[in-house]
Amino acid sequence: MGKRRFSPGDAVVYRKCKHSSTPGPRARSIDPAPRGEEYTYTVDKFWMVVEASPDGSVVLETRRGKKHTVQSTDDNLRHARWWERLVYRGRFPEAPHLADQTQPTKAD
Repeated sequence: MGKRRFSPGDAVVYRKCKHSSTPGPRARSIDPAPRGEEYTYTVDKFWMVVEASPDGSVVLETRRGKKHTVQSTDDNLRHARWWERLVYRGRFPEAPHLADQTQPTKAD
């Protein structure tokens, strides 16, 4: 796959690999460990691009404000599809507001 371009404000889905003894309801691709004590699975994370660097790294923000840096070539990272932005709109962080969009008031 070629180099993907991400811009600040883009909604993205990151497929995160997790390990635990009890996968949650959104877990996918669940595989048990060899002895069965734990499971390995993936969970889709709905994040927003905060910064895209020329070197290919992308800073992503979660709904709660945590930041993660990944490479734009990471196979687990992709743009959100239009229907994901609609159906899962509550899981994405709010779009960043442009700084100082307040209108100046007229002096009387």
